[in-house]
Amino acid sequence: MSVPRRYLCVAGRAAGVTSVPMGLPLLGGARRRLLASRGLSAAGSGPWWPRRRSCGGPGAAGGGFRPARVAVVVKTTRYEFEQQRYRYAGLCEEDLKQLLALKGSNYAGLLERHRIHTKNVEHVVDSLRSEKIEVRLVKRREYNEETVRWADAVISAGGDGTMLLAASKVFDKFKPVIGVNTDPERSEGHLCLPVRYTHSFPEALQKLYRGEFRWQWRQRIRLYLEGTGINPVPVDLHEQQLSQEQHSRAHINERFQDQRSDVSGPHLLPVRALNEVFIGESLSSRASYYEISVDDGPWEKQKSSGLNVCTGTGSKAWSYNINKVANQAVEEILNIAKKHGSLNMPLNTELVQKVTNDYNESLLYSPEEPKMFFSIREPIVNRVFSSSRQRGFSSKVCVRSRCWDACMVVDGGTSFEFNDGAIASILIDTEDALCTVLLEE
Repeated sequence: MSVPRRYLCVAGRAAGVTSVPMGLPLLGGARRRLLASRGLSAAGSGPWWPRRRSCGGPGAAGGGFRPARVAVVVKTTRYEFEQQRYRYAGLCEEDLKQLLALKGSNYAGLLERHRIHTKNVEHVVDSLRSEKIEVRLVKRREYNEETVRWADAVISAGGDGTMLLAASKVFDKFKPVIGVNTDPERSEGHLCLPVRYTHSFPEALQKLYRGEFRWQWRQRIRLYLEGTGINPVPVDLHEQQLSQEQHSRAHINERFQDQRSDVSGPHLLPVRALNEVFIGESLSSRASYYEISVDDGPWEKQKSSGLNVCTGTGSKAWSYNINKVANQAVEEILNIAKKHGSLNMPLNTELVQKVTNDYNESLLYSPEEPKMFFSIREPIVNRVFSSSRQRGFSSKVCVRSRCWDACMVVDGGTSFEFNDGAIASILIDTEDALCTVLLEE
């Protein structure tokens, strides 16, 4: 879809980037009728509160939430993946076991993790159905916009990756997405409910009914794509292994040549990034060449190993690992500072650890803050290319590709071609926020 020209990179600051109060202006009865039509309530303090559907039953009073219909998005386990992967070859279970052994994988271990995951999924589903909640169980391939429209809430049953998948198709700011970690021993589950609720999900439901939780609106990134050489069709990285043939754009098919040579206006891409957007060459050993403008500042030519732009949610993920420093690096820097007489205190392990922790914690910020954090990975700096800011907060980032075979990847799961001539505008609009739930440990 096309958008007003104000979203172009060369124009002024895009609308919707600055912090504004969430929800709609106070309009009395009209406001209440509008919210009621969407299954919402204006009761309570703070941001707008999703309310329960009128389905009766316990926990209906107060500011609680009781959905009538829930979609449960279930992850594909490694065991299931391997089964699907080799099904075309007609392998039996014994053949699969031998093949995995040749690859150094433990068949029994994969099967055990699969059983643990399946048992915990069944626990969640049984808990919902015992409360007379209608449940629709879906896998990745079955999860679509129709399922999201049907549901009052979406539950992801897996880990953080499954939570990202579940969130990817939810564009309604008031439709809750709740993560349940179905294998806490093997999955961190930063985006999921505390681990204790994996085995006591009825307790989590009762807290939802009683309103003993807090809504958290996690900000998300939206993307506009324009220019030449653009292809707004996404590739699901989980559905297909990206072979060299699929990713190599060295020889563009002639049938696409004409349409890609035209200059295209800005398109709002049909995805929102909960964690991050990464831009870079598909071949990691090849330097990424692009121009970048931060907050409508001057364009700067850069070569690097790619660009990461994250949200507050994503500041704990890939972005953190890109930018964090190790104790060893901090100790070496402090020793150099001491050698130059700039440090007059004794160096010890405790000081080094404190400085390291303080710096690394400065990279994190609240998922609800409507701002982004960009990181240039391994920038090349010489007389031709520069990197005036290697990292920092921003409200808008624009990138013009000069790459040969590049991708723009959203939350590690959806990829768009981003080759020479394509321009991406990356920003946050508070209307894209994702409604999630915070429960105490």
